[in-house]
Formats: sequence, C-alpha cells, structure tokens
Amino acid sequence: MALTGLDIYKLLPKTNCKKCGRPTCLAFAMQLAQKKANIDECPDISEQSKQTLGAASAPPIKLVTIGTGDRALKVGEENVLFRHDEKFYHPAGVGVSLSDSLPEGELDKKLEEIAKLRFQRVGTEIALDLVAVQNDSGNKDTFARVVQKVASHTNLLLILVSQSQEAMAQALSVNGLASKRPLIYGANSQNYEPMAKLAKEKNCPLGVYSSSLEEMADLTEKIKALGVNEMVLDYRGKGSKDALQGLTKIRRCALRKNFRPLGLPTITFLKDQDPYGEIVQAATYLCKYASIIVLNSYELWQVLPLLTARQNIYTDPQKPVQVQPKLYEVGQVTPDSPVLFTTNFSLTYYSVEGEVEASRIPSYILAVNTEGTSVLTAYSGDKLNEKVVAKAMNNATVAEKVKHKKLIIPGLVAVMSAKLKDETGWEILVGPKEASGLPSYLKTTWDRHGKKG
Repeated sequence: MALTGLDIYKLLPKTNCKKCGRPTCLAFAMQLAQKKANIDECPDISEQSKQTLGAASAPPIKLVTIGTGDRALKVGEENVLFRHDEKFYHPAGVGVSLSDSLPEGELDKKLEEIAKLRFQRVGTEIALDLVAVQNDSGNKDTFARVVQKVASHTNLLLILVSQSQEAMAQALSVNGLASKRPLIYGANSQNYEPMAKLAKEKNCPLGVYSSSLEEMADLTEKIKALGVNEMVLDYRGKGSKDALQGLTKIRRCALRKNFRPLGLPTITFLKDQDPYGEIVQAATYLCKYASIIVLNSYELWQVLPLLTARQNIYTDPQKPVQVQPKLYEVGQVTPDSPVLFTTNFSLTYYSVEGEVEASRIPSYILAVNTEGTSVLTAYSGDKLNEKVVAKAMNNATVAEKVKHKKLIIPGLVAVMSAKLKDETGWEILVGPKEASGLPSYLKTTWDRHGKKG
C-alpha cells in the first residue's frame, strides 16, 4: 500500500533544513507521497529510511529510455489519468513498421519515404521517433542484414521485433547496435528467460507481450527477478475495444492501485488493413494510454494528424505554448511594409504568419505578450489593451522600422481602435476577424489605403 505524506514524514530527519528545496520536511513528504519528488533529494535521510521509502516513493509508472543521448525517447513516469488533472510528461513515441522480407528496392523506397515524414507546426518540428524492424522472414541472417541497413539509413530509434533469441542476438551484434539501446521486443511466457538474459547482457529495454493482464503481471515479476527492470508492455487485445480497455486497466492499476507489476509504459502495434481505421485507432490509443504506437501504414495524410494530436495532448494545459514577444519580419521587408499585431499565443501567431506568407507581401508582425493567450481571451482578461500594445511597439522600436504610421489590428478587437490611436498616435486600420482573410486584405485594403499618405 502506498505511504501517506504523514507516514513518510515520520521517516524523515524533521530538521526543516531546506536542502531539498522545500520549506519544510512535511512539504517534502507530501510531494514524495504525490510522486512529485525523489527521496535522493534529501541528503540527510538515514539509509534505513531510504530503503523503506525507496520503493514506496518511486513513480507509479517506471521511466523507460530507448536510445541514448539527446535523441533518446523517454516513456512512462506519468502521474495522472487525465491530462487536465496536471499534464502528461513524456510524449508517446510514434514509430513505423518495416518487414525484413521486403524486396531490396521496396525497402529502399520505404526508407526514403520515412525520412520525409517531418513537419513544422507552430514553430516546432514534429516527426517520427522509431522504426520497428519485423523478423517476418524467420531468418536470423536476413534480419541482421535488414537491421544493419535500416540503422545506417535512418537516425530514428530502433525496435527489433523477433521471438528468436538467436536472431535478436545477431541483430544486436551489428556495428555495436546494442550500445544505442534499441527496444528488444518479443518476450512472452515461452521465451522470456533467454530474452531477459539478452536484454540484461546488452543493457537494452525489453518489450513483453501477452493477451492476458494476469499473465502479463506474472511475466514482469519473473523478468524483474532476472535483473531486467526496463520493460514496455504490449497487451494484445481481441479487437480495438479490448485493447483500449486493456491499456486503461494497466494505467489505472499503476496509478490508482500502485500495482508495480503493471507500472510500466505500454506499446501498441497497429495492424488494421483499413488505413482510415488504423489511424483512428492510433489516435484513440494515443489518448488512452499507449506510450509507443507503431503504425503499419504511414502515408503523409495519416502521420501528420497523428503527430499533431500528440503535440496537442502533450502540451501543458495550464501553460499555453508561446512565441517570443517581439517584432517579426516576414519576407524581405522595407520601410513601406505593413505592420500587424497579434498575440504571442503560438497557434495564433503562426496562423497569422502563414497567411501573411501566403499573401507574398513582406510584412512586420508584432507579437504582443499576452502570456500566451489568444486575441479575444487576452482582450477579455485585460491582457490586451491600448497600453499593452503601445508598450510592445515602443520596446520593439517599430516606429524606426517603417516610414508610415499605420497599424493593422485584428478585426476581433476593432473596439480598441480609438483608444489605440490616442495612445500611439498611429492610424489604426482594422484587419479581418480571421487570419484566413489576411492575404485578400493585404492585397486590396492595404494596397489602397496603407501605402498612401
């Protein structure tokens, strides 16, 4: 049973030394109970107390790392069932599957296609994380050869999928691949001992699968006893409904019951022959509660919305994504270029920037600091008013950048026009209410009124 904050407090030094960064030992104990602190942060705790608290204070879902260095994928260590309760910390990995039985030319083509699946959204690059190489051929030499080729033609992390310990060992021996910590996938009730031995020897995380949660829990305990603690669980449900329920039960058991045998991140392989059905399932598992999703088919129209959904789900709901508040140049601006303002909410800013780029009219965009809120939200909360905009213009020295004194404001806050004119001394032009109207506006209204005078 999980210890309460008071239970933990009784085992602490009770000196209130603040060395852990908390004001009191009781505050530290409460954070330990909530899995928001680590026992190692207390330098004065006794070894006996540390041993007692070590397991109890560990996160309910173990953190598992695939790969090494800056590109390593960390999954697990989540604290909540619902994003709005706090936030999800480690974005789910998204991977694609490749068979080692593919003809050489088709394999090369797929590797080229996979390399192109990178996108820019709201100022951030979103891309795939993993490639899962499947040992469909059943031949260990073929498997090792394809793994070597994939490893040398992509910088994505690897999942090696085989139930054969011999095939896995040979693939891991390719060019020191084991040192890059790929995920070894394929342990089950029949082969878990040799697979666990290999995972321990190579210091790689291990993928474990079963169609029964009871068997899964038994398997993880046996594998832990063999010295492997980093595991990823694949519950093979009978259809998407059963799979979803299984993923949910695993998360609930870990968080609500502190059930350690299932306190591990999860992986789901998509195998739906319908590409539309597959991506719907993938999005569903992304929300609840797959830590890694491996796609069977991966056209651009499938991957982009899935990566977009992941980006949205794994943002902090209490901290909007923001751009730096400053004056941005879009295109080859001149002293005659129009000046627009919007808020520094990332989605709002990049929507405006994209439409300005589409107009092909070089422009200045002033991102006003509204703490990452949208135009109407900022205005209604008085984070966007004439004084805020005027201050932003002065800080960015907008008047020194252009010869005219004309400012295009969002149509949604046209009511600000008079006060903003009095505050800045600039002529205020009311732009469209939606960013999609900017290309037409800049080509017509600005061309008629903005350039003149």
